[in-house]
Amino acid sequence: MANSGSFHRVLAFLRHFFTSWNTTGEGIHSPFLFELVRFILRDENSYYCFADIERRRAMLSACEDILDVVDYGSAGSPQGVHVSRRVCAIAQTHLESPKVGQALFRLVNFLGKHENRPLQILELGTSLGITTAYLAAPDSRNSVMTMEGSEAVLNVAQGVWRTLQLENIEWVCGNIDDTLSKHARAQMDVAYVDANHTYEATMRYVGFLLPRMAEKGVIVLDDIHYSKEMERAWEVLKADDRVSTSMDLYHVGLLFVDPHYLKRHYTIRL
Repeated sequence: MANSGSFHRVLAFLRHFFTSWNTTGEGIHSPFLFELVRFILRDENSYYCFADIERRRAMLSACEDILDVVDYGSAGSPQGVHVSRRVCAIAQTHLESPKVGQALFRLVNFLGKHENRPLQILELGTSLGITTAYLAAPDSRNSVMTMEGSEAVLNVAQGVWRTLQLENIEWVCGNIDDTLSKHARAQMDVAYVDANHTYEATMRYVGFLLPRMAEKGVIVLDDIHYSKEMERAWEVLKADDRVSTSMDLYHVGLLFVDPHYLKRHYTIRL
């Protein structure tokens, strides 16, 4: 089964590589989205916080501590399943890549400058807190709420944020199926979904988020080519009438809700 999943991801990557644009924004009709793509995908600047965050990643990748992790995603149990995992194993398999994390930083940075106000940001699936740090670092005035199922994993993430002196992060621990409706903001600018990678859970999470996004808001869906289930969810969501424009960056998909955009889909190489 694992080999089958790996083979699927290889085929998905090759398909994306040969059909995507290596673009600097040309062909994108909306001026806002044109600038967003140029800023996020083609900005080569290394921002002040990148090295600090990546040092924390390296430390986590070398940490042999064993955690009692509660996994709600794999077994489909409301109570979750307890498994023992080393921090280094979680870091090596569950953390978003530096390229994607830094693209998320640039996305938040761009939206903050464009809106000229603090942003409301939600993350589903904290893991060890590295992606959370990239979401929180652009502006200390932004409010980042992150949700994680496992208290032991969340405790490690909190240590990461303390070391990085990020004080604009709130966290909620528990099954996201329970915590999302109770704690999510009434309106959000950025929502990053990296939780239960099943069709049903993904549709449930995004279905909840879509009507709560600000006009220029964007939902970032992780691992859209991880499995056939995730690809099916991605195809249904990008066709949703509430989604005006979508962008497939292979590692993540972007869903925009602004009604002023044309209904378009772009496949872009990150």
